[in-house]
Amino acid sequence: MTRDRLYIFDTTLRDGQQTPGIDFSVEDKIAIAEMLDAFGLDYVEGGYPGANPTDTAFFAKRRTRHARFVAFGMTKRAGVSAANDPGLASLLQSNSDAICLVAKSWDYHVTVALGCSNEENLDNIRASVAAVVASGREAMIDCEHFFDGYKANSAYALACACAAYESGARWVVLCDTNGGTQPSEIRDIVAAVIAAGIPGDRLGIHAHNDTGQAVANSLAAVEAGVRQIQGTLNGIGERCGNANLVTLIPTLVLKAPYAERFTLGIDRERLQGLTALSHAFDERLNRSPDHQMPYVGASAFATKAGIHASALLKDPRTYEHVPPETVGNLRKVMVSDQGGKANFINALKRRGIVVDKDDPKLDRLIALVKEREAQGYAYEGADASFSILAQRILGSVPDFFRVEGFRVMVERRYDANGQMKTVSEAVVRLSIEGEMMMSVAEGHGPVNALDLALRKDLGRYQSEIADLELVDYKVRILNGGTEAITRVLIESADSTGARWWTVGVSDNIIDASFQALMDSVIYKLLKNRGEAGRAAAE
Repeated sequence: MTRDRLYIFDTTLRDGQQTPGIDFSVEDKIAIAEMLDAFGLDYVEGGYPGANPTDTAFFAKRRTRHARFVAFGMTKRAGVSAANDPGLASLLQSNSDAICLVAKSWDYHVTVALGCSNEENLDNIRASVAAVVASGREAMIDCEHFFDGYKANSAYALACACAAYESGARWVVLCDTNGGTQPSEIRDIVAAVIAAGIPGDRLGIHAHNDTGQAVANSLAAVEAGVRQIQGTLNGIGERCGNANLVTLIPTLVLKAPYAERFTLGIDRERLQGLTALSHAFDERLNRSPDHQMPYVGASAFATKAGIHASALLKDPRTYEHVPPETVGNLRKVMVSDQGGKANFINALKRRGIVVDKDDPKLDRLIALVKEREAQGYAYEGADASFSILAQRILGSVPDFFRVEGFRVMVERRYDANGQMKTVSEAVVRLSIEGEMMMSVAEGHGPVNALDLALRKDLGRYQSEIADLELVDYKVRILNGGTEAITRVLIESADSTGARWWTVGVSDNIIDASFQALMDSVIYKLLKNRGEAGRAAAE
């Protein structure tokens, strides 16, 4: 059976940049384009040359080696020839392999947004596509608001799509710009477009996620006949985002009926780099990955309930829809107050800790974890703290340093310029190999001051923590009242790219923070010795 080719079109650098809080630099765009190109995507849309300095500079040269490098812009304006339209000229002068033109396909928008007649809009589409084709580039049209336009005036929406196709567009992309169309509507409307004379292998889908169905709508379009899918990494985009390629791609590669019917430029071997790609992109955006993202999230193959963990150890297929390694992820059996021995044995095994199920130390560890979680600790979200606790119970942890005490002061005072300011200062007293040491630091708040003081002078270990960085800090109040228990989770990282979470719990937020900070430093020192995932068996 011959399988149809599906083409994946990434618009992270253009449509994804409309996400609130995201603003790519030229360097960001270059790095992300290289990531996308290496992963095997067919098209990388880079932005709108001529619209802003960043995109103009980005298109100064071709940024992909394998993927087709796509410039985005508008069709020519009414009343101006294609040869004299400055926007179209910027696109034709860019170093791109293909040009994607956005065109109105809802007659309401033609009147309100463009202020021209329906026929003038059709002329704009024809002339613009013809100009791109004449330049030797691959031409494609994004039919903006196509599905809403079809429901309002099907004849005109089809006329816009047919005008692009008949003028030589390689792809006519049907856009659910407002994101409100349902999968059954997508199927019916795509079928109507194909019946109107545009073959499915010339059609694409561009879905937004305003009803949470961008992935479902994209798959529905594929089932109806389209052969190009547009989306973004991790589903970023304006409002609720775009179709998430990180979810779509593995579904198409691994799941029936798509795996039997279609081929992609991304095979199973490349798919193993999906988790790394998703996380590297979040790292570039300086944000934490979504732990519950399908396929690539830290919780995507995580199991908490003890009965589930027991079944997983017997046969992973009992609670996994695909093997996690197919997308470069890991199986994670979490330890919690809901977990039984199977959870703990599997969690310890992942860390290189082999323990017999009848070992009394294992029972002591399980009892301690459940007791501490009853107090508010959350080890399922603090992998490093659990690793340290397990090593202390089952083996040993080197006595790197001992904290003799700490003090934190917060003072509001006038500075030398007469401005009121709040100053936080921390003092930490440590004992390292019998030598007493005291460090003082000021910081942006008491926790930052405490962090700086703790890591200011660790004696012989100081050079080992030079690259340790606190990257996230989360606080949760576990109960109400003036004696509230506080849980602090801290995410740390180092120059190797490793990231880990530690936890502290107390009725004092500073004390809870210090517990998590100490665990972070200890885990880093264990990690440097290759002991972060291993306990001493003797």
